[in-house]
Amino acid sequence: MKASLTLCALVALQHASATPLSKRQDFTKIQYPPGTGANIPQYPPGTGANLPQYPPGTGQNPPPVCPNTGNSVIPFTSTFHVLATPDQVVNGTTNPTFTGGLPGAQATYDFGINADLDLICYNIKLTGFRGEYQSPAKTATHVHEGAKGRNGPPRLAFPNPMGNGNVRVSVGCMQGPFTTGLIVNGQDTGSGFKVRQIQDNPSGFFADVHSSLAVPGAARGQFPG
Repeated sequence: MKASLTLCALVALQHASATPLSKRQDFTKIQYPPGTGANIPQYPPGTGANLPQYPPGTGQNPPPVCPNTGNSVIPFTSTFHVLATPDQVVNGTTNPTFTGGLPGAQATYDFGINADLDLICYNIKLTGFRGEYQSPAKTATHVHEGAKGRNGPPRLAFPNPMGNGNVRVSVGCMQGPFTTGLIVNGQDTGSGFKVRQIQDNPSGFFADVHSSLAVPGAARGQFPG
């Protein structure tokens, strides 16, 4: 459950920071006219001011909270932690060979899956990456379908990690239907894919990232079975 808590905290942080603090109104400086009742502890019944949730579309609902806190908006049905390293990268499909990846590169992938909603949240941290992101898919950061030591098509394409210096991060959530931008035999390799497939057979999938200096993969990690 540690992975899901980390994901939730970061998604909530993104929600909270959507409006810069400098642009938020400071309600502590508002002076209400005498006699308006602004200082009463409870608003009159029927005003809606005491509702725990504002009506849909008002934009006033609170940010997501973490699973198992009693008010979760992302109840993951499974979570996974994947460590990607250069020594796990292979090239080829018939007789795959280990390439050694991009020496010094490493990535951690924390995933939270809600199989019922076909939803996957991700917290990707990449270090030691060099070169440019390079892939025939729409991004260079993927989950592929393939057993350990074998290759397979990408099923999910995530935003490439961004950042300054040695550490790059990508955080967010995606919900099906999915596309990767890679067309094989006239069909996108993400077409028809459901995240439940990862949950049902995690060892049949791996996460990786591709570099112009290591096109088959800079680092790769198998989902734990």
